[in-house]
Amino acid sequence: MASDVDLVPLVGRADHLATLRSALLDGVGPGQTAAVFVTGESGVGKTRLLREAGDRFRAGGALVLTGSCLDIGDSSPLHPLLQALRRFDAELTASHARTSSAVRGLLQTFAAETAGPDGAGALLERVSQGLHLVAQGRPLVLVLDDLQWVDRTTRQLLLYLLAGLGDLQLSVLAAVRAESLQGAHPLRRVLTELRRLRSVRVVDLAPLDRAGTEQLAAAVLGGPLGAEAAESLWRRSGGNPFVVEELARDLREGRDGLSETLREVFLSRVDALPQAAHAVVHAVAAGVEPVPHWLLAEVMRLPEGELIEAVRAAVAHRLLVGDDDGYRLRHRLVAEVLAHELLPAERSVLHRRYAEALTTAPAELHQARLAHHWRLAGEPARALPAAVAAAQEAERLHGYAEAHRHWSVALQLAGPQAPGVAPVDGGITTDRAELLRHAAEAAHHCGEHARALSLLEELADAEDAAPACALHIRRARYLAAAGRSAPAEAEYRRALAAADCTPRERATAAAHLAELLLHLGRYADAGERAREALELAAQVEGSVSEVVLASMALGFSEAYLEDPDAGLAVMREALDTAERAGRPEDVACAYLHLAELLTGPLNILEEGVVVARRGAERVAELGLGRTYETRLLAIATNGLFRVGQWAEAEKVVAAALRHRPSGADAVELLLARCRLWVGYGDIAAADRDLEAVATVLAGGGARHVIPLLTLRAGLAMWQGRHDLARQAVQRGLTEIRSDDVGILAALVWHGLRAEAEAHAARAPVDTTVVRRLREVAERVARKSEHAARPVRDVVDGFLALCEAEVSRLDGSDPQLWARSVTEWDRRHHPYPAAYSRLRQAEALLARRSRTATAGKLLREAYQVAQGLGAEPLSTEIRTLATRARVTLEDRGALADGRPAAGAEPSGDELAMLTAREREVLAAVAEGLTNKEIGQRLFISERTIGVHVSHIFDKLQVRTRVQASAIFLRNRPE
Repeated sequence: MASDVDLVPLVGRADHLATLRSALLDGVGPGQTAAVFVTGESGVGKTRLLREAGDRFRAGGALVLTGSCLDIGDSSPLHPLLQALRRFDAELTASHARTSSAVRGLLQTFAAETAGPDGAGALLERVSQGLHLVAQGRPLVLVLDDLQWVDRTTRQLLLYLLAGLGDLQLSVLAAVRAESLQGAHPLRRVLTELRRLRSVRVVDLAPLDRAGTEQLAAAVLGGPLGAEAAESLWRRSGGNPFVVEELARDLREGRDGLSETLREVFLSRVDALPQAAHAVVHAVAAGVEPVPHWLLAEVMRLPEGELIEAVRAAVAHRLLVGDDDGYRLRHRLVAEVLAHELLPAERSVLHRRYAEALTTAPAELHQARLAHHWRLAGEPARALPAAVAAAQEAERLHGYAEAHRHWSVALQLAGPQAPGVAPVDGGITTDRAELLRHAAEAAHHCGEHARALSLLEELADAEDAAPACALHIRRARYLAAAGRSAPAEAEYRRALAAADCTPRERATAAAHLAELLLHLGRYADAGERAREALELAAQVEGSVSEVVLASMALGFSEAYLEDPDAGLAVMREALDTAERAGRPEDVACAYLHLAELLTGPLNILEEGVVVARRGAERVAELGLGRTYETRLLAIATNGLFRVGQWAEAEKVVAAALRHRPSGADAVELLLARCRLWVGYGDIAAADRDLEAVATVLAGGGARHVIPLLTLRAGLAMWQGRHDLARQAVQRGLTEIRSDDVGILAALVWHGLRAEAEAHAARAPVDTTVVRRLREVAERVARKSEHAARPVRDVVDGFLALCEAEVSRLDGSDPQLWARSVTEWDRRHHPYPAAYSRLRQAEALLARRSRTATAGKLLREAYQVAQGLGAEPLSTEIRTLATRARVTLEDRGALADGRPAAGAEPSGDELAMLTAREREVLAAVAEGLTNKEIGQRLFISERTIGVHVSHIFDKLQVRTRVQASAIFLRNRPE
């Protein structure tokens, strides 16, 4: 039975294996020698790498002898070689009698060896000759593990053989535990000598990166880790594979704390240190990394020379790493292990020393460190002011996640009933209500929306809580950010009706309500509220934020309903005002609404994408990466999707997801990504995203409901579930309250398309639903007459689709589809244009007229669909083309990737692949697995599988080898 270790795949070492093969097998000729010495800390995977490399060398035709050195000094000369020969002899069968005889002859040489003045040199020569006989002309690879314990004779043999003194094609692969090579270790001199040879390399095996760490842990667990578990495992393990496997097994088996195996491994390494180095490691473990040298000196109170030697020993034993900014533990797990080795009083002394040293060095003062050490020294009263100061410092630098953490610490230190205390450096007082206000606001800014609402409820229950109006405004802002727009609107209206509402608060509530109504697509109401807010703000000095928000809402409303140029001018002026004032949230809102208007209703897509990406970079600088940057990148993704740059859109959304957004921010991004999945035909991924969005929207969020239901209808149609598509559209028609006729027109198109698809599939058509949808389409047409010209243009495109879909119910009209093609071509939306071409060709072929035109339309649609990666649309085009005997392309190649007889390889064989599919195919040609490709391109393994299947289908191949052959034949020189 295979052990647990054997079942775990080798992760993150593909490049190393390729390097080893190149250096030790492919690059070594007859009579030549080569060596690679792999160094690294304990547990980094040296033994596993040697075993895997040895197996591959054997598969490549080499003779591999494997042995290990023992920690018994020079008492067993040539032990690793003897062990390797005995193992090899035991594996030989009767058909290898000649080889077995050579092996036993060499073993007999060792047994018969006698001491003498020329014994060493003669023995080395005989060993060389014996290995030559054993190899029998094959490349010989000697694999030696734990070389730090190598005996003197084996060291001499390695020097002799690798210097080329033996007539033998030999490669040596050896592993060395780096922390063992201390002081005057004899192997250090040997390695120094050998490194002078051009054929000898030393490779330092580093820990795994984060992606490799998560992949290895997932292999042990049998599934992916959650975000928090992955973060914890990465931080604790430092990427050491042995530690990763142990921690993952603890997770799998439900064990809390550290396993005894890990504890003993690290304690044995620490206990091996000299006394001063032992104390240094304890001190760094108690500190906040990195620990500057001057601070460590203050804590340790050792003479400078002794301190440097102690640090040097800890670094050499691979327990500490040193950098310009200070010292860190190589594994944070060491801190967990050592925390149980000190008495509480000893830990308290260390933290007090740190705090006192930081306090007496104001030029180097870091309030966050000071709060940490005073708290763990048992001095909460001294820690509280430092925590508040650290939070204020983080907010000044727009570090809202850090500020939220510090405010939370301050709340813990203050206790549930703490009275107010003196101001900190002239700043805020540290009474609990004030701390709650700051903690809630920081949580809101860093995207912890549920936490912000929880803190606000605690503040509302406090005796000295803020007035009702202020609480209503805060609660509304937090609810809106959490995606709960309906209760947010109600809270704003309560604020405006509150008797204690000041003029500034009234202006604030009106401006935020206008912005919320804008998000909900109620543009007329938003404009009305915006004008009210601007009137109120004019009566309050310094109301810049209110002016910016109200101006953005007013400008958007005017651009949508009346004059796009005038509205855009108002919004751009508001953005300039926000930038001059410098308040991060105002700047973010201004960029958000401007980008949303350009990429949405006004259909100025290229400029909108530029504004969204520029805004994302700007708000990231202002510390709002998890919230506003995410939403701006979602807007950029939608714009790129509409202009047909799906591969670029996929990269943008993948980058945004690294922020792990929540609330409305997550909804925006998931909906943007789901559009891609529906277009690509990745049904499982689209369904997952839609379920996640529906879960978030359970608490409110009308602005996202229509896009959600529209996507659900589109997904259901590709699945042939016309009943589900019909239900989604009908639900959307009952819930819509938006003035946005564009999203309503898109919903109506999906509804009529669902009925047309049902008719084509000979399924029942609901005539009542069709009649209602046509009535809604007429209302949309009438309503769009009151919108600005660019808005009407987009709506006209969807209405053209609606009219053409209705014609499919009683004989599709090619002229209506031609009109739709023209509408979408004019707006530069390739996907609906390609869909319309498909339907126009279908209508022409059904009427048995203008088959040449139909063939041209199908080819044009297919080229666009292939370029996008729109596989469901491509499949439908191929199906129709096959039925109509229309040739979509001249392939000139067979299914196995070879040119057809008489055909030259075409340089356009890859032309039908999207940019993302070409990236995936290039990685396939490198021999990477789907999981490895996903890690490189930051895409899930499932999505890579979808891309690979699309590639196979487009190239008409069945295997990765065939696809790789086509790629290699067509790649540019």
